[in-house]
Amino acid sequence: MKIVILAPLLILMISKAFSAEEKPVAQILFKNVDIFNGIENKLFENHYVLVEGNIIKTISDKDIKVRDDATTIDGTGKTLTPGFIENHAHLMLMGPNLPAMEANMTWEDFAIHGARMAEMYLMQGFTTVRDAGGANGGLRRAIDAGEIVGPRYYPSGAFLGTRGGHADFANFTAPVGSETNFGRLNMAQEVDSVADVKKYGRNNFRMGATQLKYMQSGGVVSAFDPWQLLAGSPEEIKAAVAVAESYGSYVMAHSYRKEAILSALDSGVISIEHGFAFDCDIAKVMIEKGAYITTNLTAFDPGLLDIPAVKNVASSLAKAKSASETFKNYIPNMKKCPVKRGFQTDCVGSVDACNIQIAYEKHLNNAFFGPYESLKTLTSVGGEISKLTGDFTNPYPKAKLGVIETGAYADILLLDGNPLDDFSVVGTGDKWFDAEKRPASPETIELIMKDGVIYKNTL
Repeated sequence: MKIVILAPLLILMISKAFSAEEKPVAQILFKNVDIFNGIENKLFENHYVLVEGNIIKTISDKDIKVRDDATTIDGTGKTLTPGFIENHAHLMLMGPNLPAMEANMTWEDFAIHGARMAEMYLMQGFTTVRDAGGANGGLRRAIDAGEIVGPRYYPSGAFLGTRGGHADFANFTAPVGSETNFGRLNMAQEVDSVADVKKYGRNNFRMGATQLKYMQSGGVVSAFDPWQLLAGSPEEIKAAVAVAESYGSYVMAHSYRKEAILSALDSGVISIEHGFAFDCDIAKVMIEKGAYITTNLTAFDPGLLDIPAVKNVASSLAKAKSASETFKNYIPNMKKCPVKRGFQTDCVGSVDACNIQIAYEKHLNNAFFGPYESLKTLTSVGGEISKLTGDFTNPYPKAKLGVIETGAYADILLLDGNPLDDFSVVGTGDKWFDAEKRPASPETIELIMKDGVIYKNTL
């Protein structure tokens, strides 16, 4: 008798083949759901959605045949939507202010806060978060490995900005060139030349960034920078764009003034952050260049000047008053000359405070722009932004995000009601700083699925 000895590689292949047969990909069938697909201003009523593994396999208005071991979820009276996408968060920045984080926080403080923020965001219905500065790749690795619970994660690495600009978090008496806590942890880096931009931009990608964040304008509640600041030369911003493009990715720019926004767009920036001076001239350029904008609408809140961080600091109060006057036409201009706008919260603070601010930002979106436009900012527009990272920098390149369609990632919510009629079912809150602590997850978001895995189900 001839004895055949199989090569180890062949044994492994056969073993995997039998394993695949023994453990077919999991099936989850949602039946009798009304679908908001992330794109169209309507619901597709009484539909069936089959998830296989982490992908939406089939969508039909008729029952879908599944295996005997499939899980079936009856969504009668519920709306099935894409998981929400946050396009501008800072999961590592717990506050209470920048000087405290610079002087008194260790990497453990930031890491623990980031892990708690990640779970909070997922439980608020956000299956994807783009971090706009202060986080490297470690949090994403932990989430994707299942070590902690959280959304898909697109970090920007360190903020990039000039001395005295909006990324300068050093202590007031820190001399030029001195080491900072934010710098040591690659959460913010001072870039004062093309060479600096290239060095730290490349280091961000080395540390796990999926895109770069450049601080072009100043801010309101910040120490050294007027909001009108035009920080960084066109050459420096173009250098950031060149670095990002060499990684197949892009630059998002913190830009307030009209001159800053147009300069950023001219330099190749594809994502404008805040963009409070937005007008129809800017809209024309954005459409020509295929650019996006994300804006924290809390900046237009009627009570903005009563916020403690604003009213208790004379310089911040003065800046807020002048900024509010200059930026008052943002909302009418966005309605008159709309561009692709993604949802943004931009919270820096405790987990409970950010939970409240997220709900309030959802509320303001609906108050200013109505349910359909607000749902698009929370879903399909964010999905498009995630794709800007390109095929080899994007950590989730195999399928679409932010839509309910065949072949898209199975990032899914079930809402108790129709958000096109009653937007509150997405988990809104109509108060900000005087609001009570919110629950860990809105009752009206009854099911949360990310990547085919159910993290909440109260049905």
